Amino acid sequence: MQNLTLWLGLAGSIIAVLATYAGYLLFKLYRQNQRHKAFLARAEKQQAEGIKQRNANIMESVMIIAEAGKQDQCDVSELSIRLYKLMEVLQGEKQVDFANQYPAMNELYQVVKDMPRGEERKTLAKKERMKLDLIRMKAEARLQDAIKAELELLLEQNRAVAS
Repeated sequence: MQNLTLWLGLAGSIIAVLATYAGYLLFKLYRQNQRHKAFLARAEKQQAEGIKQRNANIMESVMIIAEAGKQDQCDVSELSIRLYKLMEVLQGEKQVDFANQYPAMNELYQVVKDMPRGEERKTLAKKERMKLDLIRMKAEARLQDAIKAELELLLEQNRAVAS
């Protein structure tokens, strides 16, 4: 009987030590989870701030290009390409449905997006370049007034957001 009591006491002590160790491990796991949640919250906040800053930089470039287009300092085709490319990478609440918000610029972009530019254009035959120029100029002439109105709308929207 004394042996049984001794064994039960020993087993109870081992169980108590193991239960204490398990409690300690659970507490460490709880603290690790809390730190992980805090880390994720900080990372999410930093990502949101990064997106906000990136969007602000992109919109600053958009406004510079839009102002240049409004003042006829930039070719309308080039303007459409640059604005489309910049605005398609906006993220979060600043995302823009370019085709719906700026249909004239989008239409011109669709006309000129696949036309060769720079060095690639120089390799084309003169007749091919003239043909592409004619297509581009017709689209520009047809859409120029609508694009000017869209640029004014874009600039007004930015002024309203800035104030």
